[in-house]
Amino acid sequence: MKLKASLSAALLCLFALTAFAQHDHSAHSAAPPTQSKAPEMDPAMMQAMMQAGTPGDPHKRLDAFAGNWDTKISMWMMPGSDPVLSTGTSTNTMTMGGRYLEQHFKGEFGGMPFEGVGYTGYDNVKKQYWGTWMDSMSTGMMASTGSSTDGKTWNFTATMADPMTGKDSESTEKITITDADHHTMEMWGAGPDGKQYKMMEIQYSRKK
Repeated sequence: MKLKASLSAALLCLFALTAFAQHDHSAHSAAPPTQSKAPEMDPAMMQAMMQAGTPGDPHKRLDAFAGNWDTKISMWMMPGSDPVLSTGTSTNTMTMGGRYLEQHFKGEFGGMPFEGVGYTGYDNVKKQYWGTWMDSMSTGMMASTGSSTDGKTWNFTATMADPMTGKDSESTEKITITDADHHTMEMWGAGPDGKQYKMMEIQYSRKK
């Protein structure tokens, strides 16, 4: 069953009660301890927390990516260059009551083992999808935000640190669902001349 309130809401309630108890004790430290009634949370605040923490249709759309996948990867190191080809596998699972898609990727790049972990979710408050990505070829995290109007195509803008300049570098991503067993992720980034070019394409095929 999907939880009706998120853990963050529960923690906020706990912090509020703790802060109230500490304030009440300090204000009456000279008086003997007495039984006090816990404060009631404002109904509007509770309703906002419920809405923020309850998964809905935008989260259900991520179910399309759950499962075990074989991947074919094409990566272009420079504009106009031949692609570097590799393969891998991706295991995707919906976690925390259907709130987040967790991705575990394993493959190889340049003859070396490669693995990555990513999360994708939908923020009810900001009304947008978001993603994170970490892998064995970096020590930082790529963060992205995006949208989907039909559940068939997603568009993201991603940011991560450029190892050459130390500054944030922006890229764009597009995920297209062909059918229940196939989808493609494409990524564009800046080339040496600053113009965007297609850097990577990953084709996902569901394992039978």
